[in-house]
Amino acid sequence: MKRYYIWFLLGCMSFTACKKLDQQPESTATKNAVFGTENGLKLYTNSFYNMEFLPKRSTTGDAMSDYLAVRSVQDFIRPGGFGANNSDGWKWTDLRNINYFIENCNDPAVPAAVRNNYIGIARYFRAYFYMEKVKRFGDVPWIGKAMDIDDPSLNAGRDKRELVMDSVLADINFACENILATNDPSRTMVTKWVANAYKSRLCLFEGTYRKYHTELNLTGTANKWLEEAASAADNVIKNGGYSLNTAGGPDASYRQVFTSNTPVAGEVLQAAVSDLNLGILHDANWWWTSGTYGAKASFTRTFINTYLKLDGTPFTNDPAYRTMVFKDEVKHRDLRLKQTIRLGDYKRISSGKQVPAPPLFSYTFTGYQPIKWTLDDINFDAGSLNTNAIALFRYAEVLLNYAEAKAELGTLTNADWALTVGALRSRAGITGGLSAKPMVPDPYLMTNYFPGIADASILEIRRERGIELSLEGFRFPDILRWKRGALMEQEWNGFYVPELNTPMDLNEDGILDVAFYQGTRPNPAVAGVTYVDVSATNGNAINSQLLKNGRSGELTWMNEIPRKWDERNYYYPIPLNDLQRNPNLKQNPGWQ
Repeated sequence: MKRYYIWFLLGCMSFTACKKLDQQPESTATKNAVFGTENGLKLYTNSFYNMEFLPKRSTTGDAMSDYLAVRSVQDFIRPGGFGANNSDGWKWTDLRNINYFIENCNDPAVPAAVRNNYIGIARYFRAYFYMEKVKRFGDVPWIGKAMDIDDPSLNAGRDKRELVMDSVLADINFACENILATNDPSRTMVTKWVANAYKSRLCLFEGTYRKYHTELNLTGTANKWLEEAASAADNVIKNGGYSLNTAGGPDASYRQVFTSNTPVAGEVLQAAVSDLNLGILHDANWWWTSGTYGAKASFTRTFINTYLKLDGTPFTNDPAYRTMVFKDEVKHRDLRLKQTIRLGDYKRISSGKQVPAPPLFSYTFTGYQPIKWTLDDINFDAGSLNTNAIALFRYAEVLLNYAEAKAELGTLTNADWALTVGALRSRAGITGGLSAKPMVPDPYLMTNYFPGIADASILEIRRERGIELSLEGFRFPDILRWKRGALMEQEWNGFYVPELNTPMDLNEDGILDVAFYQGTRPNPAVAGVTYVDVSATNGNAINSQLLKNGRSGELTWMNEIPRKWDERNYYYPIPLNDLQRNPNLKQNPGWQ
């Protein structure tokens, strides 16, 4: 995203955004310098891109999800580990800045269409702000004005979800109708198509949340939101001019979207762009390769099993899948797998040379080590050095939003399937099941992920969403809206180990990579092999990395640390300090 500095704006405008919701703006000049010219409006709205609630350069949004095993169990799902005293996110500074702009963008010196364009941008950001609040806390106060310090509304309670989300829908509809830009070559700004893509995202969230969270008594309004989601996505599909990236062929085109320094313009609607000269970089390599920095996040085997075979059939249809070793299980699979984790012929660049790079057990707990966001040159591994652009909105997501909304409405056609899931799977090298929606539900998905879903299309779209959008920050919100929080209790399992003390060649390059032992490390050790102790105990300490069957089986990680999902976990608690300042907010159920 383009770097705009708020101090530049303040040099020509009359106020500064307050640090607290109840502070008043301080006037240093007239407002005409900002609100009386299009350039002033543009400068003001540019400041919105730096707001705290927006995703910027994060490649770690799925750190809390069901499909990643991480260094330690998150407090949020650890019994007794989380409460109102360590909750956060109840911050409203950015909202006042947005509301102040909307209230004052009314100077007749600027043509109405121009003013509405910038108000549309502001209302886009307000919709985004509120959607994040609703996802986190449920009911929240709707504040549609820039309040002063003596405003009695400061001590009001929370408004109902229906009122807040109807206001969010009005905001995003205004944005879609009034934002003028349809193309931004830099792919960093909000355009009409970004607004429509976001509308499809938020409406899909709300529609499915209302459908599956029957305790809200809002199921009767779910279809309205799903229809809005499908309509917005359809608008992008038919009129936006986007397409899936296919450059480099099915072996490379998917990962290119995440490693390119310049946003892949055909597929990416908006991105956070790095700039080496300005020092605007991120730390994806450091986070995803370091054994000491980051969460050491690796995929679970339960999730990796959902990647289809290249012929379009489930991998888990093979009765041998449970005991298949790593080098064999990754063959002839959806080609996004090899672009998402280390496997096969994956190589890294060291001192200008390509070297084989199997999974490293100094990093991974499961053997399924992600590469989706990392650059292959090891020079990027130590610090915030990454230059690759981070996609914030992709055409692939729009396709999936459309498919899911239509499937949930019961109106998905074979043509819809071919346009969306079929196209995504074709890009990934899959040859079967591309033109017609599935009719038989996959028992693996029903048993392990969605026991309440028998609709084959919905199951397959959820499979596709997990795979296509992995590590992009969608998984936890998806779990919330599908009411599948119990997935957060899934075992953190890894690849299959047939026996102890036997080194394994993970990438079939003729070099042995890793061996698992218990108690005493084998002597003599094989040079170059990483030895991993999977003993049940090490003295008095519990060793979290074990084999499921004792001396063989899937790797498991941290089974001894309980993870518990309660109904209360669908919302975060209101932070204690904020609740004490305004008791009228009342605490979310279960967090009292």
